[in-house]
Amino acid sequence: MSGFTAFFTKFSTAVSKWTGRPIVFATCCVLVVLWGLSGPMFGFSDTWQLVINTSTTIITFLMVFLIQNTQNRDSNALHAKLDELIRVSEGENGFIGIENLTDKELEAILAECDKNATELRLVTKKQGRNGDLPALHASKKPSETPAKATTAKAARPKAAGKSKAA
Repeated sequence: MSGFTAFFTKFSTAVSKWTGRPIVFATCCVLVVLWGLSGPMFGFSDTWQLVINTSTTIITFLMVFLIQNTQNRDSNALHAKLDELIRVSEGENGFIGIENLTDKELEAILAECDKNATELRLVTKKQGRNGDLPALHASKKPSETPAKATTAKAARPKAAGKSKAA
């Protein structure tokens, strides 16, 4: 990571954390109220209006890039964590990296997931749960309880293709 990139990462993270605090919001509200109250003193002049317009535009313009940087990093970290959980679990490995698919491909996957969720809710209702939230392991076979699933998973040897280098 270059020096500027490392600096920008630290700077954007610090600014995002700092600006997200309630005291910063309250301070900005106070500043806007003070600006509004100072209007009669400056005769509500064009310069008086220009001060708030210019200030807020500059701050907003710069904050967009800082917040976007922080959100991109957080999103990438979340994708990496979820991909790793999928990779080491019994989940469908085809879901790894789907954020890089086209919108049409992603919509098809989401439609399939929605269909599966609807089917799961119908099965849950048939079991007499009347719309309650699905059980934690509702997608497991009826004969497979969480304890059995954990035992089976613990006893299963690691696959050769699941090394860190893969």
